[in-house]
Amino acid sequence: MRVMVTGGAGFLGASLVRALAARGDGVVAFDQQPNPILDDLAGVEFVRGEILEWASVAATIQRYKPDAVVHCAAMVGVPVSIASPALTMRVNVEGSLNVLEAMRLFGVRRMLHISSEETYGHFQADRIDEGHPQHPIMAYGISKLAVEQLGRSYAQLHGLEVINIRTCWVYGPGLPRPRVPKTLVDAAAEGRPLHLPNGADFLVDHAYVDDVVAGLVQALDLADHPHDAYHMASGQAVTLADIVDVIKELVPAADLSVGPGTIDFAPGLPAWRKGALDHARAAEAFGYSPRFDIRAGLAATLAAKRANE
Repeated sequence: MRVMVTGGAGFLGASLVRALAARGDGVVAFDQQPNPILDDLAGVEFVRGEILEWASVAATIQRYKPDAVVHCAAMVGVPVSIASPALTMRVNVEGSLNVLEAMRLFGVRRMLHISSEETYGHFQADRIDEGHPQHPIMAYGISKLAVEQLGRSYAQLHGLEVINIRTCWVYGPGLPRPRVPKTLVDAAAEGRPLHLPNGADFLVDHAYVDDVVAGLVQALDLADHPHDAYHMASGQAVTLADIVDVIKELVPAADLSVGPGTIDFAPGLPAWRKGALDHARAAEAFGYSPRFDIRAGLAATLAAKRANE
């Protein structure tokens, strides 16, 4: 198939582009800046563009007429949305509308939208499924829920198929943002001490990037989806203290520690309750089965970090 990946040079997008190219799909990677890891991949065309620029989005979709769009482009994360709420809403909502409108105009029916556990706000249990109430708290989660609802609107009005893939704290080699577990892995690999003042009790599902990419490919291959929203994560929530312990097992000399309590999304703003994402729906619909628990994922991330030093 031919797939357009918005944000195709980003962390998740570039990993997906590589996986699709490896199996022989034609891929259009749409992003603001190229990524060297996409150079010389057979069947991949990089298009420099910005999803807020309607003409760029429309021209690309009109030219390539992909079989599907995987919409990864976004302002990602709660801290970013606190610092730039207006830009977060513009990029995530207005940019998504540009993609949806271009799809409608040029006859592209299917989109996989990368959504987030942030659409739920406070988890009401340690493990939740896709039916959990969605009450997002900050601009990032609000924007992602808005795009989910806009996709349903376009499905009803125009016959598009918009499938929402709710991920949770995706990590792995190449993660550009300085957050856990990347910061801890980097410190251990580089022999630097890192002592976090708080966060040992913060519980969240960390999804290894290769698992998410494999799931996205499976979702693309399914002809008829019984649902318009799926969880794609590890299915296991671990604390930050657990992560520190695993890294210290992998790197016995690592000088790492974390203080008690939860993490802060911003100064004076403690993180809200999170947990594990139940992925039984995705397993039943298209065989999603993550291979990396937290130890395997951290070991793979550490190995890639060392290999690139």
